[in-house]
Amino acid sequence: MNDTESIVLEVGSVEEAKKIAAAKWSLDPEDIAGKIIEEEKSFFGFLGRKLTVEVRPVASLSLLKAKNALKDIIYMMDLDAEVSSLDEKTLNISGQDAGIVIGKYGETIKSMEYIVNLMSREEDHTGRIRLDSDGYRDRRSASLQRLAMSASRRVLRKNRPAYLEPMTSWERRIIHLTLKERDDVETRSVGEDPERKVVIFPSAMDRRK
Repeated sequence: MNDTESIVLEVGSVEEAKKIAAAKWSLDPEDIAGKIIEEEKSFFGFLGRKLTVEVRPVASLSLLKAKNALKDIIYMMDLDAEVSSLDEKTLNISGQDAGIVIGKYGETIKSMEYIVNLMSREEDHTGRIRLDSDGYRDRRSASLQRLAMSASRRVLRKNRPAYLEPMTSWERRIIHLTLKERDDVETRSVGEDPERKVVIFPSAMDRRK
């Protein structure tokens, strides 16, 4: 989060300040933190008190925008699932319909991740927002490591490149890292998002072929 992303308001309550800031940043009031800087006492009870309140988003604007966008998507899909923040760059989806959100081979959650990043990428420069679902990313990581090893064996056996399915940047990184120390195969990413994929080829092969 940008530490300078805050505003100071003169209001009657912290709740009022949160509502004003929420409208300004298109967030929910619960996404806003408020701190009283100064309090002006009422004059013999005739005038209400006036507060000077500093308000700021509780996390990066991109994460909060993504969180709200994801909530809207889940609502429109009529799914029983909740969204929470795991860290400054990761949102977690949990609940009865979490399996539906993940989809076959993670296709649904990858599509959701792509959409929410399109909707929030202009807010700040904190990087891509990731989606998880109760440890799905760890399970997916292990699956990708097995895929990388299996594909590398196929490449060496057939002596020709293997093109894997389109993946997100973190999925491609797992493939690259899994095979990084190998001296018999090499990897590179080709194509444009969201169809960007990893190709694995024998290290002795001419890359121009």
